[in-house]
Amino acid sequence: MTVAVTTIGEASGDLLPLEIVERKGLGHPDTICDHLTEALSQELSRSYREIYGHTLHYNVDKALLWGGSSDPRFGGGRISQPMEVYLAGRAIVDAAGRHLPLDDLVKEVVRRWFARYFPLLDLDRHLRTHCLVRPGSADLASLFERHGDGAPAMANDTSIGVGFAPLSSLERVVLDAEHRLGEMACGDIPAIGRDIKIMGIRQGRKARIVVACALVDRHIPDLQAYLSTKADIAEIVRSVACAEDLDADVLVNTADDPDAGSLYLTVLGTSAECGDDGQAGRGNRINGLITPFRPTTIESVPGKNAVSHVGKLYNIAAGLIADRVARLDGVAEAQCLLVSEIGHPVTEPLTVNVRLRLSDAGNVKDYQAAVSAIVEQELELLAGTDLALANGSVAIGNWPLRRADSDPLSSRNTPHRNS
Repeated sequence: MTVAVTTIGEASGDLLPLEIVERKGLGHPDTICDHLTEALSQELSRSYREIYGHTLHYNVDKALLWGGSSDPRFGGGRISQPMEVYLAGRAIVDAAGRHLPLDDLVKEVVRRWFARYFPLLDLDRHLRTHCLVRPGSADLASLFERHGDGAPAMANDTSIGVGFAPLSSLERVVLDAEHRLGEMACGDIPAIGRDIKIMGIRQGRKARIVVACALVDRHIPDLQAYLSTKADIAEIVRSVACAEDLDADVLVNTADDPDAGSLYLTVLGTSAECGDDGQAGRGNRINGLITPFRPTTIESVPGKNAVSHVGKLYNIAAGLIADRVARLDGVAEAQCLLVSEIGHPVTEPLTVNVRLRLSDAGNVKDYQAAVSAIVEQELELLAGTDLALANGSVAIGNWPLRRADSDPLSSRNTPHRNS
């Protein structure tokens, strides 16, 4: 395997005169679909190991959330029509004379996720779940089983994985602001709903940050309380931006028309309750952000199997590689691109390109050995990705992707390091 180490020649991140970054929060309908597919993926992997002793072939990366109807009102409204979740994909349900009760498993995964993140939701009245998972293709199942014990899995697709590090100041603000608002929603300001979408635009060190945040009606007694909560949200986001030395103009729920009684008021804290629909793969990339000015791929990661699906594995590996390489002494920025070849071991990419921006006038070729060692190590670790996701030592949809159970800087032949 040859690792091409090249130079980042164009401006990116903080070096750009204009930058745009977006994040769809936990309660956004698209993000809900991503979370549900990944929760089902991890539960399938766990159940397969429990029943059959190892993970079987599956891909459950398709989901649709059909929004319901609601009648929000100050002090508390009602849900008039439930949300409906459709999870689709392919999975083996019968093997070695044993059966996996897939319908029950899907419904339990969905109920458990909503119970955790939307405690106000009545699981029996506000939610319906439909399992559309069917048996997979014989050739892909055969390819999945082709590798022997201890051998790397065969790639089930020809696909691209990309990653970059570190995050820019605006990227950190958009990510951290949504996290902070989510924390306040679960703590000091329960009027904040989990459906939070943030769009950040930076020109120089000035930023304009537009926040769409569903507010929970039972915690909002009147219009004055609604406007006060909006002001609190703006101040929280502004403080996050200030910590990154950005002069931010923050706008919250700009479509509101108080005189007409048109406000972003919800019963449960998500637009999915009142007609906004969601679909897996339409939202955040693997690092939890939508970054049109960065190298990216439209490959959806959640829900794919973490044994052979390179659409998932290579995006995880590329993110981990970029993060580790960016921490080498003298490296200001790193980008990683991996391309797989169907039917070949996942540890043997068709193409590996790691691009560097150095913080001084060094030569990127001096980093060849260190970068190659990091790439080799992360590709070797792909064999344990399904377990790493299940136990939380690697998490997708957030930053950093860094492995929680190991030293992120450890690798062979890496003489250049940040202290």
